[in-house]
Amino acid sequence: MKTAIVGVGLIGGSIAIDLRRAGFSSRLAGVESSARHARLALESGLVDEVESLEEAVAAADVVILAVPVDAIRAVAPAVLDLAGKGAVVIDTGSTKASVCAAVAGHGKRGQFVAAHPIAGTENSGPLAALAGLFRGKVNIICERERSAAHALSTAESVFERLGMRTIFMDAEEHDLHLAYVSHLSHVSAFLLGQTVLDIEKSEENIFDLAGSGFASTVRLAKSSPAMWVPIFEQNSTHLLRALDEYIAHLATFRRALADHDTDALAAITARANDIRRVLDALGERATAGDLRPAGAAATTSIDNSPALQGGQP
Repeated sequence: MKTAIVGVGLIGGSIAIDLRRAGFSSRLAGVESSARHARLALESGLVDEVESLEEAVAAADVVILAVPVDAIRAVAPAVLDLAGKGAVVIDTGSTKASVCAAVAGHGKRGQFVAAHPIAGTENSGPLAALAGLFRGKVNIICERERSAAHALSTAESVFERLGMRTIFMDAEEHDLHLAYVSHLSHVSAFLLGQTVLDIEKSEENIFDLAGSGFASTVRLAKSSPAMWVPIFEQNSTHLLRALDEYIAHLATFRRALADHDTDALAAITARANDIRRVLDALGERATAGDLRPAGAAATTSIDNSPALQGGQP
């Protein structure tokens, strides 16, 4: 089976590594707009060749779109135009409603699977690709009723080979939840990093005084703007709602701090501590091999190692 990967960076490159190791793909072709990334992808053995979009897609059985979400939205219809009969096109974007809308009226919509493998790091590019990045993580497929049975089965097989467990969600529901549990955390990290850089003029002080708590909190600020700005823009409606609620909580905390209201500060932090219960429960469910969200619809029967939802993009 020939697989074409459009965008051989962290996500696309990591998929390439694991599909090759799993024996899923006999030939891996990459599509890269960056000449440097194309060279690195070839030199590191992520792909067997780098081809034009037209060449790679026309010869592929499976096409995986692993570029920023604005590029996915733009290129997905063209990829479906080029895809052969029976070929399956899978996207990996962190927003789903706009991507689904971009292909909604396409004659080959049934060959498209709208997916979001939730895994990643703050790094980018071919050299950031990791074996096993997706193992034990959750994949989301949206609008499964719009995908043909063959396309859906092929996509599930891909994510099973990556060691993922797939669940199904509505595209708008996906974007709403991701605004809170992923996109908002990236906004927080970016702005915390900016605040510290703007106010703390001495980089030596940052280096000497910042503890592991700061490092872990601001880690996501190292993420690629080229990837995250389109995510913020495409999910702006839900993200604005999340931001408004976050800002309201910050304002409440600020008032309590200004008033030296230690009881209010204690109540706020104690309420926030309840997240420990949620995270501990997730850990227990991961150990038991059940990662369905509360109230989730049916999942696929992928029986891989216990999965815990990771932090992607």
